[in-house]
Amino acid sequence: MSTKKSRIAAIDVGTTKVCTIMADTATGNSLRILGVGVVPSRGLQKGLVVNFEEAKQSIRESVRKAEQSANYKLDSAYVGITGRHISSVNNRGVIAITRNDRMVHPSDLKRVLDVARSVKAPGEQEVLHIIPRTYAVDGQEGVKNPVGMHGFRLDVETHIISAAVTSVKNLTKCIRGIGVDIDDLVLEPLASAEAVLTEEEKAKGVMLADIGGGTTDIAVFKDNSIYHTSVLPVAGYQLTHDVSVGLNLSFELAESMKKKYGNVMPGDDTAADDTTITTDGHSASYRDLSDIIRMRMEELLRLIVLELPQGDYARLIPAGLVLTGGGANLPGIAELGREVTRLPVRIGIPTSLYGVSDVLSDPAYATAVGLLLWKMRNEGNIQTWRPTSPVSNLAGKVFKFFS
Repeated sequence: MSTKKSRIAAIDVGTTKVCTIMADTATGNSLRILGVGVVPSRGLQKGLVVNFEEAKQSIRESVRKAEQSANYKLDSAYVGITGRHISSVNNRGVIAITRNDRMVHPSDLKRVLDVARSVKAPGEQEVLHIIPRTYAVDGQEGVKNPVGMHGFRLDVETHIISAAVTSVKNLTKCIRGIGVDIDDLVLEPLASAEAVLTEEEKAKGVMLADIGGGTTDIAVFKDNSIYHTSVLPVAGYQLTHDVSVGLNLSFELAESMKKKYGNVMPGDDTAADDTTITTDGHSASYRDLSDIIRMRMEELLRLIVLELPQGDYARLIPAGLVLTGGGANLPGIAELGREVTRLPVRIGIPTSLYGVSDVLSDPAYATAVGLLLWKMRNEGNIQTWRPTSPVSNLAGKVFKFFS
């Protein structure tokens, strides 16, 4: 029988869907899924709340479905956050070790991280994550855990992620408004990475692109630590919009046709040029649909690799590009990705789940599953740092990625 302490939950509030997962960790390091609630999203656009009441109602319905499946009430959850308002920067911090024994203590990590986070954030933004990438003791680089080492100087290189205060408040207000507390806010591509990337890929260098409904969330890993994060305001919604305009269909029909017939690599079969596809009594050319989808996905893939902080892609990310999110379900997208980027490309799917988890073995649920894994894998390596300004009554988290 699982205890309340072992129960964890995640809420992924997306532009097209809200997914709530309730699980427990009673089986050790694996997740047993107890309840899943997936409903269409309303009141959100590009990761932002644009209609408070509609967004709150969508979240409430998703939580209620998960609770019915799990047969207990959800009290708190880990919540994903994304949007164009997200910004990130790499910054260094340096302190002197002043004790007589010159030994690095855990309190020194807190001090050096406080120095690193002193970088000026964009206006009206608050720090969401401070992630130490690597430490140096007296110039010795590449230290993962300096506690217990001796030295006069401690350096840290960090990746700092900030979010707009108003966007955070609107999202947290929606969730707390239905009686659910928030354990932590996690940047969505960091969560997705937990669900679909391997340790080997993170060590070699890999890029994750989570193609959702309203945004494409990006995370680059190198040497087992986060290297770069960003959010593109281009994703599945824009693709459906282009199909709608190009084929003179309503948005709903265009979305249905995209999901039913969409293929970015339809092949060179000339017979396909004459194929007519039909949805709800409306017809269109299969070749026209494929051409629109292919052109837009080519553009998105080029935008994704342009987010890399340096031009030598093969050297920075030899493990290539991992595509996940609902947009990664388009047939042929991995092949197109390899053609456009000249990099290894694969589709990232959450695996090794137990319980009522069949629906979750899909790229569309990488973020929701990853939120649970983020909690499991980082819980023991968290130091809490509270912001000086009362942004959302949430503690900022400092995550130590120690090997």
